Amino acid sequence: MSKPAYRVLLFYKFTNIASPEVFTAEHLQYCKDLGVKGRILIASEGINGTVSGTVEQTDRYMADLLANPLFTDTVFKIDDVEEHAFKKIFVRHKKELVTFRYEQELDPNKLSGKRLSPTEFYEQLQQEDVVVIDGRNDYEYEIGHFRGAIRPDVESFREFPDWIRQNMSQYKDKKVLTYCTGGIRCEKLTGFLINEGFSDVAQLEGGIVTYGKDPETKGRLFDGKCYVFDERISVPINQTEEDVVIASCHHCGVTHDRYINCPVCNLQYVCCEECETEHQSFCSDACHDAILPAKHG
Repeated sequence: MSKPAYRVLLFYKFTNIASPEVFTAEHLQYCKDLGVKGRILIASEGINGTVSGTVEQTDRYMADLLANPLFTDTVFKIDDVEEHAFKKIFVRHKKELVTFRYEQELDPNKLSGKRLSPTEFYEQLQQEDVVVIDGRNDYEYEIGHFRGAIRPDVESFREFPDWIRQNMSQYKDKKVLTYCTGGIRCEKLTGFLINEGFSDVAQLEGGIVTYGKDPETKGRLFDGKCYVFDERISVPINQTEEDVVIASCHHCGVTHDRYINCPVCNLQYVCCEECETEHQSFCSDACHDAILPAKHG
């Protein structure tokens, strides 16, 4: 079987960029010239991106970024895919690489949780009296998560400070493990937890996507799929016979793990193929009627 001709790169690097607006404009033109597609955020605190391209294009992208003194030790997570995972290239300047809006400065190069390899994380997941916090949004948790992890009641990362303060304070003396898709959100989340008085905080280095590729863990104890922010929507993690589907169809409730977008409100929800056809991809009657109003006799 031939190897897929395309790849997806997931990466981030916290580093001081003196002129992020200038770098953003230059990097956008560079990506257009190279032909990669994806979504890259640039801030004074660094870079955070996911791009897709041919093997040659992604090799060139990695080599060029690593040649920049600011990004020499950037770690890339690489997935082979059959085609581009994005339709366009977006390179944008932001105030933060992940929007947290915490009142204190959080520099992961100065303060973050202990970093656990996949094997270490797997071992600690099974310890008694450990608290596991999913560092993603609730809809990401819905389609897949580590067994026993606490579901965050948040729709965006900026809601975490209030949610932690209101729901997690009783765990300040416990061993706390955090995880997210590729690791970047835990860089900020663990620093926040430490600032809030949590005494023993650790994070899964490289995130879920790294854990799923580890030859030792093989994704064990992760149920369902991992939500990703590209055209694939989700990817498998657990490579063992323990792999299960945990989500259910929004309309009929059948066990399923396939996300689609409502064409009206753009809600991303789990839907089986039969219900997608029956409901014409709409998440509700209200959205259906907004485009196709019911005829009155």
